[in-house]
Amino acid sequence: MLTTISMSAIATNGVVPAGGSYFMISRSLGPEFGGAVGLCFYLGTTFAGAMYILGAIEILLTYIVPQAAIFYPSGAHDASSAMLNNMRVYGTVFLILMAVVVFVGVKYVNKFASLFLACVVISILSIYAGAIKSIFDPPEFPICMLGNRTLIRDQFDVCAKTIIKDNITVASKLWENFCHNTNLTTENCDEYFLLNNVTEIAGIPGAASGILKDNLWSNYLEKGEILEKAHHPSVDVAGQKSNFHLYVLSDISTSFMVLVGIFFPSVTGIMAGSNRSGDLKDAQKSIPVGTILAIVTTSLVCILLKSYLVVPLCRYGDAVNKNLVVGTLSWPSPWVIVIGSFFSTCGAGLQSLTGAPRLLQAIAKDNIIPFLWVFGHGKANGEPTWALLLTALIAELGILIASLDMVAPILSMFFLMCYLFVNLACAVQTLLRTPNWRPRFKYYHWALSFLGMSICLALMFISSWYYALVAMLIAGMIYKYIEYQGAEKEWGDGIRGLSLSAARYALLRLEEGPPHTKNWRPQLLVLLKLDEDLHVKYPRLLTFASQLKAGKGLTIIGSVIQGNFLETYGEAQAAEQTIKNMMDIEKVKGFCQVVVANKVREGIAHLIQSCGLGGMKHNTVVLGWPYGWRQSEDPRSWKTFIGDIFFTVFVSSVDHELHVELIKLKS
Repeated sequence: MLTTISMSAIATNGVVPAGGSYFMISRSLGPEFGGAVGLCFYLGTTFAGAMYILGAIEILLTYIVPQAAIFYPSGAHDASSAMLNNMRVYGTVFLILMAVVVFVGVKYVNKFASLFLACVVISILSIYAGAIKSIFDPPEFPICMLGNRTLIRDQFDVCAKTIIKDNITVASKLWENFCHNTNLTTENCDEYFLLNNVTEIAGIPGAASGILKDNLWSNYLEKGEILEKAHHPSVDVAGQKSNFHLYVLSDISTSFMVLVGIFFPSVTGIMAGSNRSGDLKDAQKSIPVGTILAIVTTSLVCILLKSYLVVPLCRYGDAVNKNLVVGTLSWPSPWVIVIGSFFSTCGAGLQSLTGAPRLLQAIAKDNIIPFLWVFGHGKANGEPTWALLLTALIAELGILIASLDMVAPILSMFFLMCYLFVNLACAVQTLLRTPNWRPRFKYYHWALSFLGMSICLALMFISSWYYALVAMLIAGMIYKYIEYQGAEKEWGDGIRGLSLSAARYALLRLEEGPPHTKNWRPQLLVLLKLDEDLHVKYPRLLTFASQLKAGKGLTIIGSVIQGNFLETYGEAQAAEQTIKNMMDIEKVKGFCQVVVANKVREGIAHLIQSCGLGGMKHNTVVLGWPYGWRQSEDPRSWKTFIGDIFFTVFVSSVDHELHVELIKLKS
């Protein structure tokens, strides 16, 4: 919500064309930040599309048509590998179909969006109806417990140690699993099995049972740890490790950090509207209203229904015969949730594959990363064909990974980084109070943006510190590449405004008093002479100046063009550019100033008196020795030099900070 508030302020400050979040960040923080974060966000959106497709395939093969699997496990430990291979094959097929739909045109994607939205709404209403029904009539959803340990239900048929068959007590399948016999002898029985009772508890006890209180606190498990129900009667003995496969085990080590990384991508849809800002009729109105209402709606749904009506279970419903728990809760049929989840997940993948190419196209069109220029082109109607092709290839990499738990933390880093910089952009623009910062959305504040930025940074390292460092390293490399390429874009960004504010503050601080001797730096005014073609006559003077200040202090390169300002303005501009080019060649960091005067001596006097600003004024004047003055046809050449020296001495006597030293250079 904090990020959405910042995004709404930026989106309503002006026209938001295609590019969404990239456009907002780049125009607020500059092309380097915009390109680095925009490209990372593009990768995150693309991998999110892969994750949604994998989720749809998981629902398809686990709950809808398990018989459609191509690969089958050869043993008990090969089930995971077989599922991943099935997801890779079907995921690739689904990716191709979705890419074709996006290629045909965004209008067809919008038509599918209505169907997917209907599936989501019907599914939510079905869960609400089932939740209300469970208060008075909880559904039949038993879980078999041995002591306080949860048993995998598909390993046996009856939740009991013995059964009555033809009026004879015989061993159940459960007995056979733990004692490895059918004659009810206990010699080889698991000790935990013998000392604890087998009971059944309700998987969905209903809201009136107090399950909300039980599920309120966290209970994290290590990988391979048995899922136990707290406060359930149990004799505390270890039991045989060879029988642990009969219990429901945690498939991954869980913690707050891990679960944030896995869960966070499910709430990253807030950028969906901004990613397709170029397709919106009124982006300034649609982005704030649509995004905020979407967050409020989904937050209420999650808070009211997220796992408070069921006992803790594991992934794939091992304890309940592989049934989808929320499907059993729904009314009137579990298939409403199963089908709805499948189509809504497909819709999320389709939306990601629609938004990501447009984001890449916007980056490519700005030409801040030169090798991406080809992805700025597309069909005649502007559809990003080449960007879609690259997006599909990258999404295929995510599908080949196949594991949702491996893909999700990567996405979290890229999304959180994007949200961080959206908040930073809003905070910088608000604090700078630039004249063009006038958002129509008024419910924002720099403190809220700063809070959102801090939470994003904290979540990056809480969920996975090494993924966070990798994401920052990738963004940093892209930033330095764009900076190295010299993306000369002047968008009036906030970083430049921040630099101006910092420079103003520093100059005002320097005016508070004279500098201490320890802080003295050589601040040079170098007077250059130009020839008739406006070329620097003595370029080695720049090399000497660079050696004098050794990379410290201030350097101002000055020159005088004789004539009338209105008539020689063009020459002055050309001369200034020539001097800047020579400064680049000689690697001199500083400023350049060319003045036009009727007499050269007057121009030099103006430069010596007026160059610099505040505390950043020159304290040393460097000028060339007039070689060949004896042979010169102009008798004023040596007089100009002598006059400059005497004028400099005079100024130094008035301004004691000006340093006078006469050095004759032989080369």
